[in-house]
Amino acid sequence: MTKITTENIDQIHCISVQGEIDAGSSIYLDNSLKEAMDAGEKKIIVDLAGLDYISSAGLGVFISHLDEFEIKGIQLVLFGVNETVNQVFEILGLEKLLTIVESKEEAIDSFNE
Repeated sequence: MTKITTENIDQIHCISVQGEIDAGSSIYLDNSLKEAMDAGEKKIIVDLAGLDYISSAGLGVFISHLDEFEIKGIQLVLFGVNETVNQVFEILGLEKLLTIVESKEEAIDSFNE
């Protein structure tokens, strides 16, 4: 089962993902990102510490928004990626396209650099 929650922390929009993101549940992640963009959020962090599995459809959600993030000046930082999920990101070279850090603190601090 997939659970996605959101919260705002000092003008930073945090999306937390738990469970699995596959073809059926990737729409929930996509909707969370779209809602943040539609609300004018410029700093978005995604907590993947509770993510057990991500399919190509889930990865596609991030990839599909990369251009829009750049055009709208949105900074996206992922954190808490476990080893299995990180390997998928690395195999596809996504660690070069996305900012991925270890912890929530690092994600928040990355906006101040």
